[in-house]
Amino acid sequence: MSMISQYFDDFIHQISLIPIRSEVIMEEVPPPSKLAPHAYAITAEIPSRPFDDSGDGSFDDSDDYLATGRFVLLADPQYKEAWQGEFRAVTFVRAPIDDEMAADPLLNDVGWSWLKDSLESSEAHAIAMSGTVTRVASKSFGQLAPQPDQSEIEIRGSWTPTDGSSLVNHAKAWLALLEMVAGIVPLPDGVTALTRRR
Repeated sequence: MSMISQYFDDFIHQISLIPIRSEVIMEEVPPPSKLAPHAYAITAEIPSRPFDDSGDGSFDDSDDYLATGRFVLLADPQYKEAWQGEFRAVTFVRAPIDDEMAADPLLNDVGWSWLKDSLESSEAHAIAMSGTVTRVASKSFGQLAPQPDQSEIEIRGSWTPTDGSSLVNHAKAWLALLEMVAGIVPLPDGVTALTRRR
């Protein structure tokens, strides 16, 4: 087994050990199959109403959410010139925002700074970063006209981890970004939330 494959397998094991806040629902999903010899994907969402009214502790299945996203890790034992390395992290985060934030001309720059801050705070060292920050405004018409106008921010990013032994930090950075756009206050150091997975 190559060192790249070992790092990738270690990453998958460490993913299952990440302490996840009770508000976050995370699950493994089928990864893209043709981008690299090794690929792993997870999705996560933070519902706006995490618990239903029955009091049994289950999550509300409504479409309302504070944030949703996807994380993909690609690995190729052969150095990829386009990646400038053997690994590539590909992420997506989306969250509804209020009209005032949507109208802020600095929103796109702020969204990108959130991603960079999340990487830095998680000690996820990266090179060859690229991505987009998009604000989406929706207005309903016809029979849907009674629905309120909606605005969302979408942050898409990809980068190359520089250290194969700390790949899990990049997934942690993505989760930190998800919580940031959802407006969840970070947990103090040393405090671990209950873990719930769907």
